[in-house]
Amino acid sequence: MQFVFFVFGNTIAYVNVKNHYLKLPPVFDFENAVCGHGWYDLPPFSFDADGRKLRYTFSIAEKRAATITIQPSKDRLKVAAPEELRRDVAASTVSRILRLDEGLDEFYALAGGDPGLAWAAGRGAGRLLRSATVFEDLIKTICTTNCSWSLTRKMVANLTESLGAECSAGNRAFPTAEAMAAESPDFYRNEIRAGYRSDYLAEVAEGVASGRIEPESWLASDLPTPELKRELLKVKGIGTYAAEHLLKLLGRYDGLALDSWLRARYAAKHNRNRPTTDKKIASHYKKYGKWQGLALWCDMTADWFSEKS
Repeated sequence: MQFVFFVFGNTIAYVNVKNHYLKLPPVFDFENAVCGHGWYDLPPFSFDADGRKLRYTFSIAEKRAATITIQPSKDRLKVAAPEELRRDVAASTVSRILRLDEGLDEFYALAGGDPGLAWAAGRGAGRLLRSATVFEDLIKTICTTNCSWSLTRKMVANLTESLGAECSAGNRAFPTAEAMAAESPDFYRNEIRAGYRSDYLAEVAEGVASGRIEPESWLASDLPTPELKRELLKVKGIGTYAAEHLLKLLGRYDGLALDSWLRARYAAKHNRNRPTTDKKIASHYKKYGKWQGLALWCDMTADWFSEKS
């Protein structure tokens, strides 16, 4: 059995899920919200492009998990979830992963005046898909460092299949910190194939499980971004790129989160395929101020959506 609720796209027809109100932003594009960031390609996300369905499995209690399915339906989203899942939990999870309540109007005002980024304002782009927990985003980010995307996907799939709780439909959630902390670095080296990241994964999981590291607090932190970045950099396995990438998933776009892929994309688009300096890239987006990281990302991914722009 499942229950279904709808998230509407206008300012009047809210959906009330046990007093949890949701609505779509004024401009919302489902495919961009899902595929505008690579997380949709990592378990426990699964995206059916032809059927326009995003599935996500997440932990709801010790050794229990649930899968929700989200798909667009005219001017709304249709969300299906198992009957045993509390409706407010389903609603808050949808809002969190799709970032429905994030205010991007200031960014869109800036992008609308830039011929190269006006498409982002027109489509409501930039709602970078994220996980149900900051811990999951933290571990996945560590798995993106210094490797190919295929290796990232393999590590995340191994973590999910090996340690994630299974739902009634057979899908698995991303593992909890407690489940990961129960394993040794050798497990991550031999079973997850995490390489040098193995010690980091074990240490970070233990820190979160023990309460020494509190990633969920970062989302609501009132620290200025530079100070919060310094806190993230204290976590083993988190360098400048990883910290700035995590900050984007926390709704802070001051940093560019430059990696080899973004540098190559920038060179191809703005520098005739010639390598350039990080300083020059930063100068290009400086006018966007605290939104510069989101401006860079939307600029570099514009061709992902060019057919619909």
